[in-house]
Amino acid sequence: MTVAYDVVIVGGGHNGLVAAGYLGRAGLRVLVLERLGHLGGAAVSERAFAGVDARLSRYSYLVSLLPRRILTELGVRVELRRRRISSYTPWERDGRVGGLLVDAGDAGRTAGSFRELTGGEREFAAWREFYGMTGRVAERVFPSLTEPLPSRAELRARVDDPVAWGELFERPLGEALERRFADDVVRGVVLTDALIGTFTHAHDPSLRQNRCFLYHVVGGGTGDWDVPVGGMGAVSGALAEAARAGGAELLTGCEVTAVDPGGAGGPAEVGFRDADGVERRVGARWVLCNAAPVELERLVGGSAPADGGGAAGWAGPEGAQLKVNMLLRRLPRLRDGAVDGRDAFGGTFHVAESYTELENAYRSAAAGRLPSPAPSEIYCHSLADRSILGPGVPAGAQTLTLFGLQVPARLFAADPAGVRQAALEGVLAALDGVLAEPLADCLATDAEGRPCLEVRGPLDLEADLRLPGGNIFHRDLAFPFLDGADGGPPVGRWGVGTAHPRVLLCGAGAVRGGGVSGIPGHNAAMAVLGR
Repeated sequence: MTVAYDVVIVGGGHNGLVAAGYLGRAGLRVLVLERLGHLGGAAVSERAFAGVDARLSRYSYLVSLLPRRILTELGVRVELRRRRISSYTPWERDGRVGGLLVDAGDAGRTAGSFRELTGGEREFAAWREFYGMTGRVAERVFPSLTEPLPSRAELRARVDDPVAWGELFERPLGEALERRFADDVVRGVVLTDALIGTFTHAHDPSLRQNRCFLYHVVGGGTGDWDVPVGGMGAVSGALAEAARAGGAELLTGCEVTAVDPGGAGGPAEVGFRDADGVERRVGARWVLCNAAPVELERLVGGSAPADGGGAAGWAGPEGAQLKVNMLLRRLPRLRDGAVDGRDAFGGTFHVAESYTELENAYRSAAAGRLPSPAPSEIYCHSLADRSILGPGVPAGAQTLTLFGLQVPARLFAADPAGVRQAALEGVLAALDGVLAEPLADCLATDAEGRPCLEVRGPLDLEADLRLPGGNIFHRDLAFPFLDGADGGPPVGRWGVGTAHPRVLLCGAGAVRGGGVSGIPGHNAAMAVLGR
């Protein structure tokens, strides 16, 4: 068989584009095949509402894990804007209404907010000590993510902090949170980073929560989550330009239907249906898969897409989030009149996310019921970057992105549309509980008079993006060291290996995958170039 390309990349999401950029610049012949009619995968900006010029980050929406090194080496210019407000969490106690505001630019203001909630100084001191520790871990761990995969012992030596290693890598996170913090709201604010897109709880012995938490606090060596100016599509668009500039061929509307992994001495082969519906096959020395590992297994085996699991249990990867995109005529008024709405919504706005509420939500979902109250967190892109709103959008309008937690795919299996609607009503009711007016009164309407509100559950993400069970990480996250993938195929020194020598993972399912990072794409490219 004629080998037409050095590398064929399955999937044109941001990680595939990073890999294509590196490999093309190294002089390799690279082909990227994307099933959808556009590049970017989950990292895209789209006009979600008819006749409204608002380009929302439809799926992924903030950036933390994308190394500046990758942008520099590929010549990519994107602006990632820092948010001054880290978070705001409404609370109500003994008839008092308030909100815990974490202002990254004003430690005194943050200390006062902790004092108002807890009545003393202890909790803020514990907060600073804990995040001082995670900050030091971030400084030491983040650079390793674009280096050959260290062993567990090597990463532990690099962290060089026995307490941090024990709390983050060896014992369930809940133990540390309960030992360090006394307040239920404060504990919950910390725990949320361990639950994003992950169905688990604080004391899960598998440490699924610890792995999720780690990836949320190490980004950039600081743990900051930044706003991509122009929306997430600006990031993918710049990466696509870099890949083309490097000579990569990028094709959309081309669905890969089969992967023949070849052997150690022979080329691989990829079958795909092109944009005209013509079945084609192409040979390659390497195949990089930017799709989930279970999707790769299907392509190698030639089977039909999996249907997922069932209500009584879930087979394979499972997502656990509800994504709601909105455009408002104006920000809603808060019950807490002491804080400006632009501050409250400028960071991460936590709803029903105290430690107790998050635990109860997990227990409800594990028993097959939607959580009530429904935990979620909200962020307003347009407060930091109005470039996503066209000139026809009124000056006071704002976008809102709501991310619901503890809603696993299994809950949606029997009645996807009905449960999606019920889940939406649940998160909006919880939000209304901390507002001084109904959110519905603030929603903008589209050209057809409908509220500007779009909701996506796990099964919608599976249908839209082929994320198995709607899992935004493709599968459970792994600790970023070599022996963290016990029982799986050899991952190799870059964490991207599969059971097939000529097929590598370059997406979120790789070790050190997950999030908008480009790290798996970089590492897969390094693995190819190193061989």
